[in-house]
Parts: sequence; structure tokens; C-alpha cells
Amino acid sequence: MTAVGLRVKSGYAIAVVLAGTRAAPQPIARRVVELSDPAAVETRQPYHSGMFKTEEDRREIARRVRIVQRWTERSISSLVDDTGSARAALVVGSLIDPDRVANPHIRAHASEGRLFRTVLLDALRARDVRCDVIVDKELGSRAAADLDRQATMIARTVAAFGKTLGGPWRADEKAAATAAWLALGRR
Repeated sequence: MTAVGLRVKSGYAIAVVLAGTRAAPQPIARRVVELSDPAAVETRQPYHSGMFKTEEDRREIARRVRIVQRWTERSISSLVDDTGSARAALVVGSLIDPDRVANPHIRAHASEGRLFRTVLLDALRARDVRCDVIVDKELGSRAAADLDRQATMIARTVAAFGKTLGGPWRADEKAAATAAWLALGRR
């Protein structure tokens, strides 16, 4: 069995694929998954119209969202076809409802977080990939509890994945690898 962990960012995700079981996970691959059109920079942050400015044109936002949906569907199809992953876990920064955010600029970021998380979930589910969503700040405690291992042991194992897959191996790759490890054993 293979599982993919994705650390969701604005316009892209870091994906790490593991095979095996929770007891013996094996790193298979990692890649950047494009969730926006690299040639259309405005799709990376579709709710922004420039530095610290929010996009107010609803038709323009809708156009950008459609592009994000198409790119995400294409990228996820390629990832699933290449890896055969039937399970996934997404690591996200927050699950905050943008409508509850008073500051327009922070609301734009919250809207983008919701957008990229949602289109990823939709694309994965359309490919019959079972998904879970984990908030980044809860990942460590959840991994320790669900994997029944100490945090230091998890960190060592995840660091070893990076040696196998090559650098750079930063916090986003480690989070994606941990999420993939959790997805391996989900029933």
C-alpha cells in the first residue's frame, strides 16, 4: 500500500509518498504538486490583488478559482497515477472560517487556505483516495498518539526519509512525510 502526505501551501503542496505499513514505512517519492498555474502568478494567491491588497472583483476571483481547480485536478491525477496512492493526509495551517476574520488581508489568506484545502480534497476524493486533514500544530501530538511512538523516534525516522529521498528536507517535507505515515495505517 502507498499513501501520500501533502503539506498544503498557497498555490502548491509538498507531497511525500510512503509505502509499506505503519510498522515499516518506506519512502518512495516526493514532489511539488502545483495547485495553481505557474504562468498566471495571480492564481498563487487568488484572493489578493497585490502586496497586502485584497482582490475585490468577484468575477476575477471566480476565474482564478476555476484555474486552481483545473490545475489541482491535473496535478492530483498525475500524482495518483504515478504512485497508486489510495490514502492521503493533508497538513494545513488552519481550518479557520474566513467569514469569522475581520481583517480583510488576513481574511484573504484564510480564503486561500480554505480554497487550496478544498480543491485538493475534492480532487483526491474524485480519484477515490481516502483523505484526512490535520492542522499543522496538532500533527506532532497526533502522530505520537496514533503511531504509539515517542516524538523523538518519529523525528529520527522522518529525518531518515529525507536522507533516502534527498534534499532539501525541510519542515514542510517532514510534515508531509509524517502525514503520509499516519495515512498508511488508517482504516
